[in-house]
Amino acid sequence: MYFPQKHIELGVTICNIEDPLTLYVSGGNTQLTAYANHRYHIFGETQDIAIGNMIDTVARAIGYDYALAGPIIEKEAKLGKKFLFLPYSVKGTSVAYSGLTTAAIRAKIEFNENPKDIAYSIQEVAFAMLAEITEKAFIVSGRKKILLTGGVAANKRLKEMLTIVAEENGGMLEIVPIKLAGDNGVMIAMAGLKFWKAGKYVINISESFVKPKWRIDDIFIPW
Repeated sequence: MYFPQKHIELGVTICNIEDPLTLYVSGGNTQLTAYANHRYHIFGETQDIAIGNMIDTVARAIGYDYALAGPIIEKEAKLGKKFLFLPYSVKGTSVAYSGLTTAAIRAKIEFNENPKDIAYSIQEVAFAMLAEITEKAFIVSGRKKILLTGGVAANKRLKEMLTIVAEENGGMLEIVPIKLAGDNGVMIAMAGLKFWKAGKYVINISESFVKPKWRIDDIFIPW
């Protein structure tokens, strides 16, 4: 079975924290969640594509290696000197990245902007959007800690912005170790072990299934 909350369960266990507001950012997800009454409730999410998908798409379009998009964009962003005014789309506690993606690609194709400046600009805009919605949800949720997890959690600039958000609101930022931030077998095993100990979703392998579109707020958490 596929457990949508596997990144969160790993982060909560590894970082040894309880009831954080979690920002889960990866190639396939961009979500703000918090646990209450046996479910993870979504405070905000992407309305179109995930932030990791946006970074991968733009990186490839402006000439960088798609397979190493995240680290390359982070490295090149440090060399950017010109900030490009790109779409900033926040609605309540949700974001949208398709407009930013299109504008960043056009900046290269139509206006021949320096890829380093594009990398710098998309990183600043995209992460500022995440910082804004995280701060809103952090205040509303009343949580004391923010957990950052998912492959994009490895980005140092994102960590800097979220650290400011947490500290200015009397909280603390916890980050999943880089080697466990992306998809890995440990998080799947940990989530499975928790469900097994709780006697939930225990089935034969022959009866198991994959449900990629299973939303995290659809899952009953038995602990």
